[in-house]
Amino acid sequence: MPPKPCKQIVSACKLGIVSLEITQLLVRVRDGDAQAKEALFPAVYRDLENIAKAHVRGGMSIEPRGLVHELYLKLTDAALDVRDRKHFYAIAALAMRQILVDRARRRSSRKRGGDHAERVTLSQLATDDAAVDVVAVDRALAKLETLSARQARIVELRCLVGLTVEETAEALGVSERTVAGEWRLARAWLSRELEAHAG
Repeated sequence: MPPKPCKQIVSACKLGIVSLEITQLLVRVRDGDAQAKEALFPAVYRDLENIAKAHVRGGMSIEPRGLVHELYLKLTDAALDVRDRKHFYAIAALAMRQILVDRARRRSSRKRGGDHAERVTLSQLATDDAAVDVVAVDRALAKLETLSARQARIVELRCLVGLTVEETAEALGVSERTVAGEWRLARAWLSRELEAHAG
């Protein structure tokens, strides 16, 4: 049995190979390769399901797998112009958010009155026991975007995609220190905004 550091190195190598394969698939999809587009979703399904699980909570009218399937339907007809794996997951997470917001708005328009808001958990904004109204999150992010587009992107990448501070900095082309500072400010602002909405 190899020592633990060796297992970690092997794991990291496998992850690197998988990431490279997905990036190569995405490049082929961008170039119009229909076979690559067909092979893409099975290759990324588990990751997409994990992103969906991080945000969908009990009591919603959709399960994580259902959300991934709706995303698949939405993206199959769309032209995918993505740079790499992280960019694809960021686009997918934003599309999931839009699906949840659209569903919540449709449901709300059918059932006026009462508390029928769809709720999601946003990593690091809501605890395991707490959830927030997806429409309220969408409104708050839109408002934050008018105040600071970069802070809104940081919230999306950290909460919706689940990127680390380091990965977010790389995706945005800024320093980790900048992301950490802006993340602190954005998280505090967003928490206050969502509390005000709930109150």
